[in-house]
Amino acid sequence: MEEFKPWGLEKNTYLMLMHLSQLAGFCVPGAGFVLPIVMWAVNKDHSEEIDKHGKVILNWMISALIYSVILFILVFVIVGIFGFFILLLLDIIFVLIGAVNASEGKLWKYPLSIQFFRVENT
Repeated sequence: MEEFKPWGLEKNTYLMLMHLSQLAGFCVPGAGFVLPIVMWAVNKDHSEEIDKHGKVILNWMISALIYSVILFILVFVIVGIFGFFILLLLDIIFVLIGAVNASEGKLWKYPLSIQFFRVENT
């Protein structure tokens, strides 16, 4: 039986692009949130790996959104400005580490990520 190739790509390449797609929001507002969700939702039923990576990514995106709301409130006491800068750096670093691990066939759970969707370790 032929291996499933999401969107005609090797699975590890697709998983890497799922992680990197979060950075699309720097070019097109909202794309960094919508694109990884679409990539996950379209192919999650075809591959357990895609489902796991998608849940890890979604957990991080929701967590980062919650942290952003808290930091927005803290902007009024100046601390939030520095927090936003740190959160932005962590987001870029976490996405890049997740992408590198995905390209090597490994699942990496983002630190500081709240577990909204449970991801089983394998």
